[in-house]
Amino acid sequence: MAGTVRVLLYLISPPLSLGVPVCPGTENKLSTLSDLEQQYRTLRKYYENCEVVMGNLEITSIDRSRDLTFLRSIREVTGYVLVALNQFDYLPLENLRIIRGTKLYEDRYSLAIFLNYRRDGNFGLRKLGLKNLTEILSGGVYVDQNKFLCHADTIHWQDIVKNPRTHPLVVPTNSSFKLHCVRYRRKSNVLFCPTVTKTVCAEQCDGRCFGPYVSDCCHRECAGGCYGPKDTDCFACTNFNDSGACVTQCPQPFVYNPTSFQLEHNPRAKYTYGAFCVKKCPHNFVVDHSSCVRACPSNKMEVEENRIKMCIPCTDICPKACDGIGTASLQAAQTVDSSNIDKFVNCTKINGNLVVSVTHYNLCVCLCPHLGYLNIQSWPDNMTDLSVFSNLATIGGRQQGISSLQFQSLREISAGNVHITENSQLCYYNTVNWTRLFRAANQNFLVRDNRTAKERMVCDALCSDAGCWGPGPDQCMSCRYFSRGRTCVDTCNLYEGDIREYANGSVCVECDAQCERADDESLTCHGPGPDHCVKCLHFKDGPNCVEKCPDGLQGANSFIFKYAEINNECHPCHANCTQG
Repeated sequence: MAGTVRVLLYLISPPLSLGVPVCPGTENKLSTLSDLEQQYRTLRKYYENCEVVMGNLEITSIDRSRDLTFLRSIREVTGYVLVALNQFDYLPLENLRIIRGTKLYEDRYSLAIFLNYRRDGNFGLRKLGLKNLTEILSGGVYVDQNKFLCHADTIHWQDIVKNPRTHPLVVPTNSSFKLHCVRYRRKSNVLFCPTVTKTVCAEQCDGRCFGPYVSDCCHRECAGGCYGPKDTDCFACTNFNDSGACVTQCPQPFVYNPTSFQLEHNPRAKYTYGAFCVKKCPHNFVVDHSSCVRACPSNKMEVEENRIKMCIPCTDICPKACDGIGTASLQAAQTVDSSNIDKFVNCTKINGNLVVSVTHYNLCVCLCPHLGYLNIQSWPDNMTDLSVFSNLATIGGRQQGISSLQFQSLREISAGNVHITENSQLCYYNTVNWTRLFRAANQNFLVRDNRTAKERMVCDALCSDAGCWGPGPDQCMSCRYFSRGRTCVDTCNLYEGDIREYANGSVCVECDAQCERADDESLTCHGPGPDHCVKCLHFKDGPNCVEKCPDGLQGANSFIFKYAEINNECHPCHANCTQG
C-alpha cells in the first residue's frame, strides 16, 4: 500500500438532536491513505465522541502506537464492522452493543476481523474488547488470520448472531498461537466475557432476556438484551427508537380514521433516520414518504413544501437539466453527434442551444420549452418527423425530408421567433395557429416555401379546428370530442372496453383500480377515487373500495384491525383483539 494514494469515500451527515451523537460511516473496505498519520487522524475525527455510526465502521491500517480509546464511545453500527491490516494489540469497542448489518462486507459478514498483525514482527491484535456485543441482526462473522489473537473461538457467537443457521460463522481456533492462548486464558480477566442474552432464555421468550425465568423476558422490540421487561428497558432496538422506546415503526405520516374510513395526516408523525424516529431530517437529506434519504429515487423529483424538502412522483419524465451546445461541459462542441448524444438522454431542460447533425444513429431526447434555439442541419432519411423533440423555441434548418413536425406537447414558445422554410415535404404547418403559442406580443413566425397547402393534407377527424402537428389523433392541438392521454377519441369507455373510464369534462379518466369492471351497458364508476365505484373489486370499508380490510393500520391511539363479512364489507374486530 505504501506510495499509493486512493480516494476514500466518506458518507457525511451532521449529528441529529437524537439525544445521542451520530456520526457517518465509510465504505472504503481495504483502501487506505498512503499517509498512515492522516489515516489515523481521519479515523479519530470521524468517531471521537460518537455513539451511533450511521453506516460502516472501518478500522484499517492503524499501527500499534495509536491511542484508540476514543472508540469506546461507540454503541451501535448500522452497517458492518471491518477491522483489518492493523498492528495494535487491543480493539477497544467495549461498549458496542449492536451491529445491524444493513450493509454486509463482501455481501456476507457484519463483523470481519482479519490480517491484524505485522508479518516481520511480534505486533498484532491479541484481544477483542467486544464484551458488550450481544446482537448482530444480519450477516455473519469472520474472524481469521490474526496471528496473535486469542479466545475469539470461545465467544458464544450463536447467541450474538440473530440467525446463525443462515449466516456464516468463520472463527477458527488460532492453532499457530495455541500454547500462548492457553497460558493467557488462565490470566485473562473474566470481565471480558460477553453477556449471553438469548440461549439462556425461557422458552416462552420470543427474543432476548435478562435472566432464565419467564418473568425475565425482554420486550419483543429489544435487541441485544435489556434490564427490564418494558420497551424502554432495551439495550438497543430491533427496529426503531422513538424517544427512548423501541417500536415496530415510527409514527406514520397518515393515521386511519375509523369514522371517515380514510387515512388522515398525523400531527405526531416522525421520519425514520437509520434506526431512529426524528421530527425532521438532517439538512442534507430529503423526505421520501416517511423516511430520510440522501437523494430521491429515479422516478421521483425533489420539491420543497413548507420548508421541507421531499420527494414526489414525477408525472412523466423527471426533470433533468443538461448543458447545451457551446456551454459548460459541451463548450467545445459544435453539434450533437455520436460523441455527446448520451448527454441529452431524458433531458427535460437544455441550458443553452441545440445544433443537430444526425446521420447514422437515432436521437432519443425529451425536451421541454427551455431552448435558446434548435438548428437542424441534417436528418436521417428513415426519420420523417421530429417526434424525438417535444418542445422547442425556434427551428432553422436545411433538411428537406421532414414531412411533419409532431411537437404534440408544445404549449408555449416563451421568447424568440419561429422560422420554418424550404422543407419540400413538410405538411400540416399551415393548420397551426402559431400566435396562440407565443408568450410576447412582439414574437413573429415565418413559414414559407414548404410543401404546398393545396395538397390538402388534413388533420385527423378527431382533431378540433385548432390544427395539428401531423397525421393521426395523437398530433392534435386539441380534441373535437374527448382526450385519453395525448390521443383524441370520439368517446370514453364508459360502458365497454377492458379498462373502464368516466368523463371529467372532455377528458377520459380511468376508474380506480379497486372498482370492479361492470357488465356491458353498466357504469363501473361515476367519478375519481375508490369511493366512486359502483361495485368493489375486493372489499368495502365504509364508502371506500379497498384491496383488503385494515389489518394493523396505525390509528390515532392504537392499531386498527378489521375482518370481512360474507358480503365483503369490513367491520372492526372486538376491542380486546390485539392481532386481528
